[in-house]
Amino acid sequence: MQLAIESLGKRYPGRGWALSEFTLTLTPGVTGLLGPNGAGKSTLMRILATVTKPSAGRVLWNGADLARDPDSLRETLGYLPQDFGVYPQLSALEFLDYIAAAKGLEPHTARARIDQLLELVNLTDARHRALGGFSGGMRQRVGIAQALLNDPSVLIVDEPTAGLDPEERVRFRNLLGELSGERIVLLSTHIVSDVEATATRIVVMGQGLLLADATPEALLEQVASRVWELEVPASELDALRARHLVGATLRRGASVLVRLVADERPSAAARPASPTLEDAYLRLLREAQSSAAA
Repeated sequence: MQLAIESLGKRYPGRGWALSEFTLTLTPGVTGLLGPNGAGKSTLMRILATVTKPSAGRVLWNGADLARDPDSLRETLGYLPQDFGVYPQLSALEFLDYIAAAKGLEPHTARARIDQLLELVNLTDARHRALGGFSGGMRQRVGIAQALLNDPSVLIVDEPTAGLDPEERVRFRNLLGELSGERIVLLSTHIVSDVEATATRIVVMGQGLLLADATPEALLEQVASRVWELEVPASELDALRARHLVGATLRRGASVLVRLVADERPSAAARPASPTLEDAYLRLLREAQSSAAA
């Protein structure tokens, strides 16, 4: 089972290329798609979900070209877009019944599947409540339930934890990890911790280009011995940012504890720190920006 992306490109009139020469092959497991806003993540996912057609290149699902045969993937696709909407007057049960009918599921099979999914996303007790009264996290759980109605082989989720509180984000990430199994799961986000918690493979995008495709361990190796911690007066933070790649900061009264990435020790007071995925991600983006400027 594989979803092969070959030299994919998408050009919007007046806006240029949102995606350019993008090549990637997805196989079962959770692949995290990281990138800042405007990196082309949503464009890529809409093409993979057969919502948008590419301007160049092609996507193959088990060898079938989606431009000629989009239904070959649609029949086994689960998709949770970033702007997932609901009918607020419907209950969770009514909404999922409606989506199941739209996907062509047989009524008896659909109801059994809906019951199973409501239990999976912990919404059994809220099944008869109107969606208009659901929290953001509850709506996202309805979203993942509708994406799983047809027991898809490919699950695509775009910014699924945006706007969720910390507890809901952890629950949602755990759910995605449990769902991977023999599925191809593509999780798009700009929140590094979401990918770090669920993905066994990480793809980094920037300005419509593929910047990296590696395991978390390989990305961490790229910043090994290059991460430092340093406490400086708050008044010196801007100057430090001008000289180095600064990541997380923590205020401590009049001073700031700074985490930064640099090939050499930035000062005698800097202490080596264990690298994180966020450090590696920030370094990749900085290198891409430098290359683009050059």
